[in-house]
Amino acid sequence: MGTGGPATGVALHAPAPGWSLAADVVVVGSGVAGLTAALRCAAAGLETVVVTKARLDAGSTRWAQGGIAAALGDGDTPQQHLDDTLVAGAGLCDEDAVRLLVTEGPDAVRRLIDTGAHFDESADGGLALTREGGHHRRRIAHAGGDATGAEISRALVDAVRARGIPTVENALVLDLLTDAEGHAAGVTLHVMGEGQHDGVGAVHAPSVVLATGGMGQVYSATTNPAVSTGDGVALALRAGAEVSDLEFVQFHPTVLFLGPDAEGQQPLVSEAVRGEGAHLVDADGVRFMVGQHELAELAPRDIVAKGIMRRMREQGTEHMYLDARHFGADMWERRFPTILAACRAHGMDPVTEPVPVAPAAHYASGGVRTDADGRTTVPGLYACGEVACTGVHGANRLASNSLLEGLVYAERIAADIIRADGAGHPARVPVATARPDAPTDAYPPAHTGVRPHTGVPTRSDEPAGSDVPTQPDVSTQRDVSTQPEVPAGSDVPAYPLLGADARFRIQRIMTDGAGVLRSAASLARAAAQLQELHDAARGDLVEHGKTAEPGVDTWETTNLLCVARVLVAAALRREETRGCHWREDHADAVDDWRRHLVVRLAADRALTLTTTRAENFPPTLVPEPASALAPGPAPVPDGTAPRPDAYADAAPAGTPRAGTAPAGPADDAPARPTPAGTPPRAAADTSPGAPHGPSTADRPTAARPQEH
Repeated sequence: MGTGGPATGVALHAPAPGWSLAADVVVVGSGVAGLTAALRCAAAGLETVVVTKARLDAGSTRWAQGGIAAALGDGDTPQQHLDDTLVAGAGLCDEDAVRLLVTEGPDAVRRLIDTGAHFDESADGGLALTREGGHHRRRIAHAGGDATGAEISRALVDAVRARGIPTVENALVLDLLTDAEGHAAGVTLHVMGEGQHDGVGAVHAPSVVLATGGMGQVYSATTNPAVSTGDGVALALRAGAEVSDLEFVQFHPTVLFLGPDAEGQQPLVSEAVRGEGAHLVDADGVRFMVGQHELAELAPRDIVAKGIMRRMREQGTEHMYLDARHFGADMWERRFPTILAACRAHGMDPVTEPVPVAPAAHYASGGVRTDADGRTTVPGLYACGEVACTGVHGANRLASNSLLEGLVYAERIAADIIRADGAGHPARVPVATARPDAPTDAYPPAHTGVRPHTGVPTRSDEPAGSDVPTQPDVSTQRDVSTQPEVPAGSDVPAYPLLGADARFRIQRIMTDGAGVLRSAASLARAAAQLQELHDAARGDLVEHGKTAEPGVDTWETTNLLCVARVLVAAALRREETRGCHWREDHADAVDDWRRHLVVRLAADRALTLTTTRAENFPPTLVPEPASALAPGPAPVPDGTAPRPDAYADAAPAGTPRAGTAPAGPADDAPARPTPAGTPPRAAADTSPGAPHGPSTADRPTAARPQEH
């Protein structure tokens, strides 16, 4: 690439690194996914460094209450776990990815126990298992009653410290470093506060593992901690990686309602409370979920969240109630001590009264798109945990599959890195940046029009009688004539950072326009308001040469705007209701939309949205030489050239362009390349660390059971 920065040429405005470390692997994040990957790599003798945004034990994992799902109980099987996962995923799970999860999961949990995690036991000394929403079996292993994440975090942190793995705490990752071939070569980061390394620095490593968690802070109220600002997804977009399924944000149905103006991290009331027999009721004590689904309160989370929202709208109220008074004080204190303490801290006592609950942003089912070994479309860059999109969760995550996914796919990433290291891959040297004092920002510049696609057919080329909805004509060239650039050689950055005060505005825009209930009007309004924030910052830069001062608050806010704009664009494009994506103006699931939206930030800084052919991701192929791909992208497996459905990043989302038909799905996602030098994968092997078998993206798909 010649710049050492992301393939897109877009990077956060930050000072040049003032210090550096060298390693074989750098893991960004200290939850179950990040620490598992680090432990496995270090055990194989690889020099591994863990970078984490807060303390080593302060990741999202520690907030997990319910537990970790795996087929560990008598009579349970991986096939039953797979079936429940597919139903919850509403037709969009990659079945191969789910099969890996459920077959490798039980042994992965046993290895976690061997690492030192202590789970609650039953009277006979076996694992005490509970149920949660969407599960037909008791398969949720838990610890400390409702403190599973804290126990898993404790065990993994202890193991990391015992092994002496170097860690850099209180460090916000900024951007990916690459070598001359575009292969990952490390990351830049900013360390907050006092320590051996302060300020902006770099960790040089040929393998980079993103395990940065979610992006819940893009909403006003969320169960996510304050550090969940979408940093990993934003970094990956700037690096040129593909992102998928961001429109599927899971809103947990039972978050303690603290008032309509409550903001920030909200107390979660675990699904396990309903798994043990608690009821959802309205103000009159009516169990409104009975009759809406065969599992009533234990339906998949999207079904329960919708049921709560419908009842709230019918009755004109802001919350429903969770009634578990029949548990008694002893069970509350023994089984759910954390939740009991949180309720009482806010003046509520679930032992004696129903507690108010309402849905709040909880989990990103989508993220950085990976294959079965956690590889992204950028060579040497891996992703696992909530930041990743493996295809496991589909349109809605099954309860307690998140910890398992982080565990299983982290092990697979480590195995892939170890194999690559054994093959003698050389260390990667970042290319020096041309202007380290003035990189670009975290999201594309404003412009009209779309990315050119010369030679690529549009949906107008569909045979007569095709039932695939017509696509808009995307032949318009980008028009940046109204967007002046900062003069070459200027001492100011090319693009702006947002001020920290914009964070609240972003959260309110997203809550109002892209929350549980969405429509074309609300999403278009959100897109326009997000654009205004960008334009205002850009105007200050162009007219006055000013931008926000680089720092943690401004970097986080800029990352939030980046992921917010992608989320809104994808939600607007998906004109159906599926899983946790609820469109009021498109109330039903549409079979033609049983596919994934894939987003990429192109070298010209335009966001492109494409769709896969089916619910599974396209197969992973070895890339052809660049000359062989000119002038268009690589063909999909059946030989049909894909059409990059380019979204002009600044175009008012939701407004059809002149002379175009409404947008709908298209069979147009290009096949995803693996890192250079990786052989094509052959027959499936589901043993831990084994390469994943061929994808079934283009096979005919049989109908799967959906939620009742």
